[in-house]
Amino acid sequence: MASQSQGIQQLLQAEKVSEACKQKNRRLKQAKEAQMTMLQAYFQQNRVEVLDNLLAFVCDIRPEIHENYRINGKGRKSSSACRLTC
Repeated sequence: MASQSQGIQQLLQAEKVSEACKQKNRRLKQAKEAQMTMLQAYFQQNRVEVLDNLLAFVCDIRPEIHENYRINGKGRKSSSACRLTC
């Protein structure tokens, strides 16, 4: 009789542990869903701003002469000098 009582107690304890694990998994799933919802809302909120900034940067064309560009061949070998040495 005592062994049956002990077996029943073990089964009840196992059920409690099982139920606690199920509750923990439900809470984790809810927390994950809440985080995903918050992340998606943040992404949608900033998506428009990021795209606007990117388009402004790409479309803002300002023609400028590169700092290494030399006018009138100053600082570069001219093509005639290259022909003589090559």
